[in-house]
Amino acid sequence: MRSWLAVLLLAISGSTEAVERVVSLAPSLSEIVVELGSADLLVGVLDAGERPPELKTVPSVGRYGQLDMERLLSLKPDLLLLWPGSVGPTQREQLKRLNIPTYVAEPHSLEQLITQIEVIAEQLGRPQRGRTLAVNLRKQLESLRQRYQREKPLEVFYQVWDQPLYTVGGGQIISDALEVCGARNVFDDLDLPAPQVNLESVLQRNPEVILAGSQAQLDAWKAWPQVRAVAQGQLLLVTDKGLERPSGQMIAATAKLCELIAPSK
Repeated sequence: MRSWLAVLLLAISGSTEAVERVVSLAPSLSEIVVELGSADLLVGVLDAGERPPELKTVPSVGRYGQLDMERLLSLKPDLLLLWPGSVGPTQREQLKRLNIPTYVAEPHSLEQLITQIEVIAEQLGRPQRGRTLAVNLRKQLESLRQRYQREKPLEVFYQVWDQPLYTVGGGQIISDALEVCGARNVFDDLDLPAPQVNLESVLQRNPEVILAGSQAQLDAWKAWPQVRAVAQGQLLLVTDKGLERPSGQMIAATAKLCELIAPSK
């Protein structure tokens, strides 16, 4: 049975008639289309990093934050897939005025992500593929929740960048991934997706684990041995960039994160 959230999202997003020409305006959304076995419908993609092999020959409509509007219009899409952060405010307003059917995806939790995958499959006219993928992903997600739940969550600082110091806020999907792993983002009280924080605030919150994307960023924390994560040797390197792409593969990336945080579970 379709969830109430899926029904609501379908109502918001408009027609569910099959489409033939889709332009994806975010790498994560392009990846979802591929995961649904529907790469044949993509006539344009917004670039940011390496593409999946299935999309090597699909025309580009620009890069992250720099949409080529003329190129997009020349492709005559009958559906746009949009993540708001991938296109600037001015161009988002331009897109609205084009009256091209648009599905906007910005999941704040892994469950929302799975539901949005189902809705995208509906939009593409391939609902059964979405339902099949969603069932599999929900099973994986529930298994992770059960395996890694703990009475007292681990206090984690997730470092996005070091100069200046950025982290993720409470409404960001990575925070939800941490919760699945039995952890808590120490900055989950901040609303911004990627808030800038200062060193003093991290020291004050005294995380048990610090996660970062480079060894240099982790090594810099050794100057602060009073932090629990440093004292306990819990400076952990996140090598899987899948956490930064909210598509179906993010469930597997979350499993790697859980194993990194609590390998004995």
